[in-house]
Amino acid sequence: MATKNSKLTATQIEYQAFAKALEPPRPVLKNTIRAFWVGGLICLIGQFIQTFFIHFFHFDEKSAGNPTAAVLIAISVLLTGFGVYDKLAQFGGAGTAVPVTGFANSIASAAIEHKSEGYVLGVGGNMFKLAGSVIVFGVVAAFFIALIKWFFTYAVG
Repeated sequence: MATKNSKLTATQIEYQAFAKALEPPRPVLKNTIRAFWVGGLICLIGQFIQTFFIHFFHFDEKSAGNPTAAVLIAISVLLTGFGVYDKLAQFGGAGTAVPVTGFANSIASAAIEHKSEGYVLGVGGNMFKLAGSVIVFGVVAAFFIALIKWFFTYAVG
């Protein structure tokens, strides 16, 4: 049975051990707590926005979700444009990547990065490279979940 290091020379294995010894330990617990609080704070802000739409525009809970997501996306894109979201993401890690704001940040970042190449080939062509896989797998997952729901609703039940 071949191992991961079977194709490496003795010098390469020795170097990997040396580099691993010098690598600083990862603060997993600290990063987890930061991600939890930052992601929770983003969701709390989203809840405040949803409550605003419910009380001031008389939406019900279900219909207030779409404008809430739109406002969170707009805020995320603005913060990305001003360079604030990247600093928040460095502090909060995965807590900023999971909500819809992280998705908006990935699209806006790619658009800003490729703006110099022009609007069509630069912004339009590169904006969905990172986020495109999320869209594809999201649509495919939604399709299969709908099939499963249909099966259990109509075929079985």
